[in-house]
This record gives sequence, structure tokens and C-alpha cells, in this order.
Amino acid sequence: MRYMMLLRLDPAKAPSDGPSEQLMTEMGVLLEEMTKAGVLLDTGGLRPVGSGAVIRQSGGKQTVLDGPFTEAKEVIGGYAMLQAKSLDEAVQWASRFLAVHGDEWEIETEIRQVEEPA
Repeated sequence: MRYMMLLRLDPAKAPSDGPSEQLMTEMGVLLEEMTKAGVLLDTGGLRPVGSGAVIRQSGGKQTVLDGPFTEAKEVIGGYAMLQAKSLDEAVQWASRFLAVHGDEWEIETEIRQVEEPA
């Protein structure tokens, strides 16, 4: 089963200089382990919300809003697509992924199974 792991964080509470070298090294080791285990299908960080766009639809009419946006308290900062035997296994990998971030990051993840075609 495939699971989407969405990483949420508060940009105001993230380290101002971004991820440390140690975090990047430890993340690289974990991602390599996940890849070798056949669990990690894809991953990536997302550019700041100010460089994106939002499309809203209401009553059949769409409005496009270009960034920068009003400061968001919580944003999706990245994602990972996992291949796991169960939600419990996906949660275990996601927990390790978050643990690598240490004390200086306030971060959470939402894990949802991808609906597979019938």
C-alpha cells in the first residue's frame, strides 16, 4: 500500500537558517535506508508559500491568488510517498523521519493511504 506523508510546520518556529548540516547528513542516511528497504518512493521539500499560488473555487467560479500570502501559521513544507505493508509500518518510518529533526524543529506529519485504482 502507498501512503502520502505530508510534513507540516510553522515557518515562524523553524530555524531561521534552515536545516543544519547534521540534519541533512542524518536525513540522507535515513532516506538511503528507506530507499534500500523499498519503502521510500519519492520525497521532496516545498519552496516557501510566497512563491506559490492558490486557486479557490466557489459557486463554479475560480480565483487565482499569487504569493506572497498572509503569514500562515502552518504550512506543508514537504512530502514523502511511502510503500508500506500497513499504516503502522508507515507510522514507524514517519516517526523516525520526524525524530531526525531533533529539538529545534516543531514539525508534524499527516499520513494517509493513497486510494488505489480498483
